[in-house]
Amino acid sequence: VQLQASGGGLVRVGGSLRLSCAASGRTFSNYTIGWFRQTPGKEREFVATINRSGVRKDYADSVKGRFIISRDNDKNMVYLQMNSLKPEDTAVYYCAARWGKDYVLWGQGTQVTVSS
Repeated sequence: VQLQASGGGLVRVGGSLRLSCAASGRTFSNYTIGWFRQTPGKEREFVATINRSGVRKDYADSVKGRFIISRDNDKNMVYLQMNSLKPEDTAVYYCAARWGKDYVLWGQGTQVTVSS
C-alpha cells in the first residue's frame, strides 16, 4: 500500500478543509489509518485514527468535536474533515497505515495553514 495526502491549503480561522488520503493497493481495507501532523521543531502529533471497517474512530483531545475522520474502502480513500480551524492547527498533515501496533506506511504530507 502507498499513501498520498492532499487537500491542504490556506484557510482563515473558523474555516474548514477536507484532507484526503489516497491509497494504492488491494489490501487497503486491512489497515487502520491514522492522521498525524507536525510543525517545525516539534514532534509528530497524533490527530485521528479509523479502524479497518470505519466503525471505530479516535481523536486527539485538541481536535475532538471539530475534526471528523472517515473512509471509503471501495475507493481506497480516507478523509479528514476539519472544521472550526484554529491557528494552532497549522501543520503538515500526514496519513499513515497501521499494521499491528505500529504505523508502518507513511504518505507525503500536505500543508495546512490557518491564518488569523
